[in-house]
Amino acid sequence: MMRAWLLPLLFVLCGSLVAAGMFSDGNTLGASALLLLFVVLAAAHSPLVFPRPTGALEAQRLSEADGRPIVYWRAGCKFCLRLRLRLGRRAGRLYWVDIWRDPAGVAVVRAANGGNETVPTVFVAGSAYVNPDPAWVREQLSPSE
Repeated sequence: MMRAWLLPLLFVLCGSLVAAGMFSDGNTLGASALLLLFVVLAAAHSPLVFPRPTGALEAQRLSEADGRPIVYWRAGCKFCLRLRLRLGRRAGRLYWVDIWRDPAGVAVVRAANGGNETVPTVFVAGSAYVNPDPAWVREQLSPSE
């Protein structure tokens, strides 16, 4: 769990240190802008921007029942963030499995990627797709959803 928050914490810590130095030099506006930038970067790389994670076994069971895709991801992955942001509101229609929180999710991703933890790995109808185009993932969602 702590591993997912390491990068966001580092962003906030580094931003705070640099902003403190700028503030002590009298550059309050620059320090405030820089600190805000680092806080935004921390939020973007945190688990907060992703839909609530589902366990791998539960996601597989639900996906078999309703046919929705499963996305295996981890915090701090720029490709996962790209997929999440490009999906917009539709991201909630998929099942999201955080591989840093779920050992079963890690096993699924490793099995699909020859032992590597390459994410995002998207499962659609039992087939794995590694780092697919977000437009393609949107097409996999049924229009009624």
